[in-house]
Amino acid sequence: MLHNLLSYLDSVKSRDPAPRSRAEILLYPGVWSLAFHRIAHRLYRRRLFFLARAVNHLSRFLTGNDIHPGARIGKRFFIDHGFTVIGETAEIGDDVTLYQNVTLGGTDPANGIAGKRHPTLNDGVIVGSGAQVLGPIVVGEGARIGANAVVTKTVPKGATMVGIPARQMLVDVTAYQREFLPYGTPCSDCPDPDKQKIEALQTEMEQLQQRLNALLEERAGRDDGPLFRERDRA
Repeated sequence: MLHNLLSYLDSVKSRDPAPRSRAEILLYPGVWSLAFHRIAHRLYRRRLFFLARAVNHLSRFLTGNDIHPGARIGKRFFIDHGFTVIGETAEIGDDVTLYQNVTLGGTDPANGIAGKRHPTLNDGVIVGSGAQVLGPIVVGEGARIGANAVVTKTVPKGATMVGIPARQMLVDVTAYQREFLPYGTPCSDCPDPDKQKIEALQTEMEQLQQRLNALLEERAGRDDGPLFRERDRA
């Protein structure tokens, strides 16, 4: 158990350079909220719903994070700072990082059946501050959700999503290969996906224009041949 705790604290240290020691990490609200959730989730699985909710409310009061007791959370999960909301049917894999003010929210089914309402985050996902991941969607392994993005559709493995609604953006390979991207943002001056599309269209138009000019020149060369001159004389 001690080995698992030390491994967890070291994983937090690798994602946050601020703490000077493991003991300092033990004061993080995200660490305490996870510990409370482990207790609440065990009570929830034993159908002790009131006690599970009581632990959840105590955790929210002390840490500012609201994790429903029914949420399933993997290993080395880390909430940096706080004020995060995680819904009942959310599922979180290993080595997932959430920054402050993140919501893993659910949808309200029209048929009134609860079911799976919240997202599934696979291993290694990073969700930036203020992001909203909504509905029973899947965020692929190693995906990055940028700050304040609103994600309502399934995210491919390794994708980086930004904007409202969230759109996949192209990331330079040197940035993508980094083991950890703070706040899910690969660079300080990330290109706008819409601008990238416009630039791609402009490049395609220039290529088409060059092709058209080449075809016109080729046709003009054929029209200057002997057959064309004989037709003009006729």
